[in-house]
Formats: sequence, C-alpha cells, structure tokens
Amino acid sequence: MNLTEYAIKNKAVSYFILALLLVGGAASYFTIGQLEDPVFTVKKGGITTLYPGASAHEVELEVTDTIEKALQETPYIKHLYSFSRPGVSIIKIDVKEEYWADQLGQVWDELRKKVRDVTPELPPGAGKPDFGDDFSFVYGFVLGLTGEGFTYKELEEWADDLKKEFSLVKGVSRVELWGVQEKVIYIDVSEQQLSERGLTAENFIETLGTENMVVDAGHIDVQTERLRIAPTGEFRSPEEIGELFLHPRLPRLINEMMAPVTTDLQTSQSRRPTGAGDIRPETELIRIRDIARVSAGYRDPPFTYMRLDGQPALAIQIAAYDDVNVVEVGAAIQKRIDQLLPNIPIGLELTKIAWQSDLVTQAIDGFFMNLLGSVAIVLVVLAIPMGLRMGIIIGTGLVLTILGTFIVMSLMKIPFERMSLGALIIAMGMMVDNAIVVADGIQVRFNQGMDRIKAAIEAATKPAIPLLGATVIAVMAFYPIYASVTDAGEYCRTLFIVVAVSLLLSWVLALMLTPIQCLDMLPAARADESAAQKDPYDTKLFNGYKGLLEWCIRRRWLFMGVMIGLLVASIYGFGYVKQMFFPDASRNQLMVDFWFPEGTRLQEVMAQVETAEEKLMADERVETVSSYFGAGPPRFYLPVDPELPFNQNYAEIIVNTHDFKQIEGLIAEFEPWVKDQYPDIVTRVRKYGVGPADTWKFEWHITGPAEADIAVLREIGDKAMAILEAEPRAKEVKTSLMNRRQKFVPVYDQPRGRWAQVSREDIGFATRRA
Repeated sequence: MNLTEYAIKNKAVSYFILALLLVGGAASYFTIGQLEDPVFTVKKGGITTLYPGASAHEVELEVTDTIEKALQETPYIKHLYSFSRPGVSIIKIDVKEEYWADQLGQVWDELRKKVRDVTPELPPGAGKPDFGDDFSFVYGFVLGLTGEGFTYKELEEWADDLKKEFSLVKGVSRVELWGVQEKVIYIDVSEQQLSERGLTAENFIETLGTENMVVDAGHIDVQTERLRIAPTGEFRSPEEIGELFLHPRLPRLINEMMAPVTTDLQTSQSRRPTGAGDIRPETELIRIRDIARVSAGYRDPPFTYMRLDGQPALAIQIAAYDDVNVVEVGAAIQKRIDQLLPNIPIGLELTKIAWQSDLVTQAIDGFFMNLLGSVAIVLVVLAIPMGLRMGIIIGTGLVLTILGTFIVMSLMKIPFERMSLGALIIAMGMMVDNAIVVADGIQVRFNQGMDRIKAAIEAATKPAIPLLGATVIAVMAFYPIYASVTDAGEYCRTLFIVVAVSLLLSWVLALMLTPIQCLDMLPAARADESAAQKDPYDTKLFNGYKGLLEWCIRRRWLFMGVMIGLLVASIYGFGYVKQMFFPDASRNQLMVDFWFPEGTRLQEVMAQVETAEEKLMADERVETVSSYFGAGPPRFYLPVDPELPFNQNYAEIIVNTHDFKQIEGLIAEFEPWVKDQYPDIVTRVRKYGVGPADTWKFEWHITGPAEADIAVLREIGDKAMAILEAEPRAKEVKTSLMNRRQKFVPVYDQPRGRWAQVSREDIGFATRRA
C-alpha cells in the first residue's frame, strides 16, 4: 500500500496529522529561538603579555618569540600573528577552520596549557600572559550612559548599579562595562620638600607597601572560642594615606654611620660625622600630608575612552544566551529600563547604540510579509488558469509545509536567524512544485471521468519517484555549503538543513494531504460524455506553445545555434556582474576608523576626532554618534573584529542613522570630507557586512628569516604601499608596520653610576616619576 492510498483510506489519521501540523507549527513558532546571525565560532584568539619598560625589540625576543615557539608545537594553528610594541606583546591566533564548536573548546585548552608551560621561561618583570578566546561572544545590546553635570565617578557608580540590574534580567548571560577608567591615588610632592627632609621616592613606596599589606595576625583562644586577630591600619580613603608617618633621617643616618671615622690630631679624639648619634624620632616623624597632596583620580592618559554625541560616556554591553529568543530578551531589558528610569537622576541619559532585537524583529516581520505575499501570489496565479479552489489547495499546502518546518526546527534547536530565514524564503518558491504537479494531474483525471479515488492515487503515485528525484536534486544543490569545513560552511549550515527539511516535507504532504484536499474540494466530472474524451490540453495557450515547440524542432540547428550564442553572451556578460559571497548588512550603522601615526598621544587623537564627531552630529540623517578611543568598540555584531587594545593612536566612530537607506548617501558625502580633513592619517569609512568577514578584503604578508633586518622589511613594505596607493582600484591601504617612533635616550655612565650607587633602575624610576 503506497503513501497516497494509505492517506486516502485513513482520512481520520490524515486529518489528525493536518491538525498536528497546524497546532504544532503554531506552537513551535513561539519556542524557536530568534537571533540575528547563526551561532558559529570565531576561530580567533589573542594573548596579551605586559613587559613594562622593555623596547619593542626586547619584547619580541624575550616574550613574543618564546610564546610563539610553544604555540607552533601544536597542530591546530592556521596562522599566527604577533605585534611587539614597547612594553606589550600581542599575539593573534587563527585556528584551522575544520575545528568547529564541538572541538574548539579542547583546542583552546591545549593552547592555553602550552602558554602556561612556557610562562616560567619569561624574563623577570614580564606579566602573566592573558589568554582571550571568547571572540565569539557577542554583546547584542549596547547602551551608552551619559550625564551632563555628573562627575565621572558618579557616572561609573550608576553604570555599576545598572549593570547589576540588567544581570538579573531573564535570558541575559553577561553584562560588562566598556570605557571604565583605571582608578589611581596621586601623591604630589615637590623635589625641594623631599631634599629638605632627606627623603626619596623610595621612602614613600616602602612605607605605603608595608602599611597596606594584608597581615595575618593569627588567632587567640578565649574560653570556648577562637578569635581572629585583625589589626587596624589598612587604607580606607586617600585621607588615611596622608596620615601615614615617614622617617626622613633614617636613609641618611645609615649612610653617615657607614662613613669612615676621622681623628682630630690636636685632641686625638675619634669622631663620626655630625648627627650620627643624634636620633630623635619624636621630632623627625612627619606625615605624608605635611609635605604632599594626596588625591584620588584616574589614570592619565587613559587606556581607552568613550564619547557619545560629544559627551564623556560609558557603554553597558549586554549579551544574551545562544538558545534564547533575542526579541523576548530585548523586550525584557526594555521593560527593566522603563522600571529603572524613574529612579535615575535627571540628567543621566541611556541611549541605545546597538539593539539586536530590533533587527531580528525586522527580519522575522519581513519573512512573514514574504510568506503572506507568496501565499497571495499562489492564490492569484493559480486561481486565474486553474480556479480558486486549486489556488486554495496549493496555498494550504505551502502554509502546512512551513508550519511542519517550524516543528522540525524547534526539535533540532535551529533558531530564526539570517540563514534559516533566508532558507525558508529560498525554498518557498519550490515548496509548491510537488503539490502543483499532483493537484494538476488529479484535476485532469477528474475531468476525464476517471474514478475519483483511483484518479487521486494514480496522479500522486505515478510522478512520486520523479518528483522525489527532482526534490533531492534541488536539496543537494545546497549540500556543498553544508559539507564545507570553512567558516562560511559553519555560518551557512542551517541554510541546507532548512531547505532540505522544507522541500522533503513538501513532497510528503503533496502525496498525503494534497490528494485528500482535491477529493474534498474539487468538483466531480461533468455529466456529458464528450467531456471525458476531450483532450485537457486542447486550449489556445497549449496549442500556441505546441506550435512554437514544433517550429523549434523543425529548425533545431538554427534554434541550437541561437541557444549557444545566448550561452556565450551570458558567459561574457557574467564578467560584468558584481560578485560577492556575502552582501552588506542592512544595518542603519556605519563605521569610521582612524589610525593616527604611531606614538600619537590619546589626548591628541581625541581632540582631532572631535571635528569629525561635530560634522556627523550636525547631519540630519544621523541619530547618534559614539566614539571609542584606544581600542575597538564592544563586539555587538559577530562578523566584525574590533581593533585590539593598547592602540593609543586608534579611534573608531559608530554612526547610527534613522534609516538604512540613508547610509549610501551619508558615506558618499562624508568619505571625501574625511580624506580632505585628515590627509596625513589612515581613515576608513565602511558598512557592516554579512557572514564571516575579515577587516581587510585583501592582505599581503611580507616575511623574512629570523635574522631579517626590520629596516629591509619596512623598505619592502613602503614600496608595496607606493604601488598600491598608485592603483586606482585600491581604496584603503594600510600596513601593520607603521611609522617609526621617536624616543629619548638617557646615556647611562656605568662607572660613575657604580661610584655614586645609582643604577639603571634608579634612573628609570626617576625619569618615570618626573
């Protein structure tokens, strides 16, 4: 018994399946997660190691090279990049693309173990390597907090409070702050005050270090209890630091007591230098506040800084879990914001910089508009030549196929995202093919007077295998994407799965439900016997097509020549078609990058970028302008790699427009202005892309042997830059080995330093403090 025959003879079961598809599909829609992009792993990692005081060359030889050699012993690495800068080593890792999410965790563990094993080999003074492997983590919701008239400390305190509140929202996995400044305590004292009292900066460091140490003072037994001894003296405020006592004479007395004894020839009495035995602690102890000003502040210059619409700001970045409905999470966060706003002081502003749920909502709304449009087109197109009832049958089959696909997506934990929605839209035009073939065959047999049940079974059974073959062929056209082990394969794998499920399900429904619908909805054959003998294709439309086909067959050589000519013309014309694997994203945002010369102070970068901020804020198309200095912004969009930290010469502006359609016009006007306004720096105005993408479309790496002269590499790089800058098709050109930096070089005289008991470390400390 075939599938169609079983479905017709067991209508109750068939209609039960129909009801399950309707109810289960509608229910599954509300359980399917909703994301902007597919969940895929960014196979990039980074290792940052601080080595204060070391030159770039010393960092390269003593830190970067040691870690790189250890990492190269593993088989997982595709590419390894390193950036050695004065005081910091940054190593970027690209893992081979065949390691997907199920294996990547183990890969990171192995690489992290290699770094741990080599850490003891790093030189004294080098920090512990910081291994970062969560580049796949996306903060889809970014809020900017500004407050006119509020101090930075107050801004940070409110940001911390909001962070705690958002962490409690259901579906939120992580909340972080971006742009928080490092807190420091400043002790300002003049050199004259120090020399008058015989003090050095080491006195301050030694006193502060010993006084604020965590002290284990032990325990004491009191009857049946053991009490912990907790002495006072730790710092709780800057004022308490100012109350500390220093002993200025102690260092000088040690030197004086070590001085040689002199003899007075007249009195024959030995004596030491004056003051050697005159120690009066009660008169020599002085407080820090007596000679210095103690104040709390922030590190200057900062590592990173943020502005929003020209005001100092902090970013609150919020990430949702991978398996949740992002739209619901966004609604929950918005609800919490509405509840918190009455408690936030007037003047504090929360501004949306990136809001993932809005984009997902637009994408899903667009899909359902396509679905409604497709059903309407099916009804109209099929109703004209085949009748309204036939249109309803095919349209119902389309809706049932999509609902059935929802059920499978829910079971397989496939969320609504860019690729799965795209797959449904792609498959929508092919979902109706099987049902049209079966329904048309049934109607023809009905008109020929065949027994209705026999006609339904025959019309569905005869083309079943050819239809299955055509469906499988259509499905397998997408299989190479699924089989790819590259990043694009991981990103697009749901495209194949959803297309396969929907098309195969459409074939099953065409064999089971479409014949039953035709039996219940299509009218019986006409009573006159001539109708049964009439050819159903004896119409003007089919006769006209038959005449054209006969003409082409009789003149087949001419016809084939024309077809070959068209093929050649299409191949030639295809060379003028713009080609890209992934298009630009339909986000109402654009990025503006600024790379100033190496060594440029962050304050100077902030001052110069302010001109671009004012230009953008004055544009009516722009909604918000957020600027990030010293590093790239929070990763709120998976395909974009933010610039690494410790880039004091870097800035990026994120521009939000009112409408995506305004992006092209804004770029066309703003890009030439940026080039003219900042002629001496590297700038880049770009849109967001879709799918796995590198920051630069083309990269050329110039490498040499281990003993290669950096000057030679720089010379080759400059020649390559000159060639590319002269190429009109090259829009933005940048090299990772940027300009050389100037430096001051105090010349240390070792013999004199030894006699004076002044080491290189003493000089370094003095110049750093000054």
